[in-house]
Amino acid sequence: PMGEAGGRLFVDVTPMLASPASRASILETLGKSDPLIRDALESVLDRGDFIPSLPSQGPAWTPPGGGSAAIETDPALVAALMERSQAAIAATKRAIRTKSGPALFDFIVADIQERRQTQVGSQSLQVVMAGMEAAWWLNENLQAWLGEKNVADTLTQSAPNNVTSEMGLALLDVADAIRPYAAVVAFLRHVDDENFLYELPKLDGGQEARDAIQAWLDKYGMRGVGEIDITRPRWSERPSMLLPILLSHIENFEPGEGKRRFEQGQQEALKKEHEILERLRALPDGEQKAEETKRMIDRVRTFAGYREYPKYDMVSRYFVYKQALMEEAERLVEAGVLREKEDIFYLRFQELQNVVRTNQVDGQLIRRGKEELKTYRTLTPPRVLTSEGEGLSGKYRREDLPAGALVGLPVSAGIVEGRARVILDMAHADLEAGDILVTAFTDPSWTPLFVAIKGLVTEVGGLMTHGAVIAREYGLPAVVGVEHATRGIRDGQRIRVHGTDGYVEILSER
Repeated sequence: PMGEAGGRLFVDVTPMLASPASRASILETLGKSDPLIRDALESVLDRGDFIPSLPSQGPAWTPPGGGSAAIETDPALVAALMERSQAAIAATKRAIRTKSGPALFDFIVADIQERRQTQVGSQSLQVVMAGMEAAWWLNENLQAWLGEKNVADTLTQSAPNNVTSEMGLALLDVADAIRPYAAVVAFLRHVDDENFLYELPKLDGGQEARDAIQAWLDKYGMRGVGEIDITRPRWSERPSMLLPILLSHIENFEPGEGKRRFEQGQQEALKKEHEILERLRALPDGEQKAEETKRMIDRVRTFAGYREYPKYDMVSRYFVYKQALMEEAERLVEAGVLREKEDIFYLRFQELQNVVRTNQVDGQLIRRGKEELKTYRTLTPPRVLTSEGEGLSGKYRREDLPAGALVGLPVSAGIVEGRARVILDMAHADLEAGDILVTAFTDPSWTPLFVAIKGLVTEVGGLMTHGAVIAREYGLPAVVGVEHATRGIRDGQRIRVHGTDGYVEILSER
């Protein structure tokens, strides 16, 4: 169950904290992903004023997909899940075309419910958890046996079937298709509206460029910045948002960079695997340890990439809903019910349903929605919120850091130095090869930028959030959960990112 506060959704963990058994389980699971959430929850529990609102009932809480150990390490499982997802989305697209008015809302409600039922306790969750559990096993055991920290970070580089990392590399291929045509490149530098795809075929090489961009949009165009918010523009709605990144790729990379990056990651992972297995065999019981480790390496590489797919499925499905709802909005504008179709963004789903049913709107609801959004955007949500409205963000309990270091969560191993680029809006990203991206948070839409950087620092994030997953895939040292990083680090400063130990050092002013 979730509760709403300040325009954000919070998961209600009260029942899980009520029982000592489920309490230990959820603290352990959350602690692996985000130690600040665990610390905030523990601080509430330790001070003694936590009063469960519900009696503890039933068995102890277990992580979703808890039966992951039962599934075999089989790449065919992942392929089948992705194919099933694509078939379901295609069926939704076909069915929704025939729906309008109140019937459209009934269809969306039923479709969301059907998807939810297929996800709960499903093989999809088992696969996600299997990849996470294999990574935890490798990190814990190889640190104990070999003193290697976060070794799974290297072992998951260029893991197959990661739809988000593939998206970033695929945009490099689009740059390759455009780069030979100087007239196209010059034209794209001065695009000022969203009709440029229709203008491209008039230029030498323009048809080839248009085909390459359109093919990329056909696969990834439902994504965009802040994509969890259905009202935010998608790349297929505003393809011009891609052009700064695309032009940067054309300027800064040689042809074939996407394939080179992927193969380099594969080689790094394979090299690390051979090294680890060789060192294990030299230990007491080394053959058995090496055999177990090899099984877990195969498991993490088989399943780790799929971690990104459920979000891709969700965003794809929600974009189908959005397109249908925007058609309803256009009809409401034509009927004089709404002033502009974007007014629906400020209505809740049920409120919009009533507008469509009655052909009448309470303008006060729209005005209220706009005012609330302005307020919500000024708020920084805490990691934990009590029923009394107290916000807790947690603390890192560490004393092993250099003076002045900014502490965070290590999510992708390695140490790197470079120029910090503090960027709060992806549309204003001005990156050069070798820069370190410092930002509040990333989502999958930031992935195309990751090919141009060599390290990542974010204020928000956990071990399995998208920025962390893609940083590991691309082999970028990364530290997330660094509070106030965009204020504590100034744009242009030289910094050192300790992705293995989880902290950032500021080395110079410029």
